[in-house]
Amino acid sequence: MKNTKLPDTVVLADGAFPEHEIPLECLRKASRIICCDGAAGSLVKFGLTPLAIVGDCDSLEPAIQKKYSDRIFKDTDQETNDLTKAVKWCRAAGYTELVITGATGKREDHTIGNISLLAEYIKTVKVIMVTDTGIFYPFTESCRVPSVKGQQVSLFAIDPETEITSSGLKYPLINRKLRNWWEATLNEATGDHFELKFEEGKVIVFMEF
Repeated sequence: MKNTKLPDTVVLADGAFPEHEIPLECLRKASRIICCDGAAGSLVKFGLTPLAIVGDCDSLEPAIQKKYSDRIFKDTDQETNDLTKAVKWCRAAGYTELVITGATGKREDHTIGNISLLAEYIKTVKVIMVTDTGIFYPFTESCRVPSVKGQQVSLFAIDPETEITSSGLKYPLINRKLRNWWEATLNEATGDHFELKFEEGKVIVFMEF
């Protein structure tokens, strides 16, 4: 995070409200915060105001719904979740560089689903997910990732046929296909950056603070 310029549009999901100073600072410094449905109540209690509230409104507190009726965008599509609805709303509004937070915690199935969706969002917006322990970055092509020596790094391939070769990690990957999510976890950066090379596919990188 050091010297990293983060996007000033934050999407706050309705998972566990952030506790770590880094995601909280993302919220404080944001130029605009788009809330997923019930997350609006948590944001207001934190002392901030949402620019927009997006979702099916099934978990929106009546008092919040009344006070912020002018910025509620109801989307009842049952084929997707509120986080995806919020990201789509941002894209339509012209906000294409996003920080997502509040997307983990509470229910593990929601957490897994939200993290995996980064691989879909990266097709149309530049996005990262900030949690209480680190940051998830999605990639669709070979990349050079800034790091700190000793920083903990985990890799997840959405497509198990993707062959990944790494440099700058303590445990290198050489044309490795990741058949299960645990296989490239708990790695470590050996310097100020590492590189991942893969021809095609979707890879999500988690970096601990």
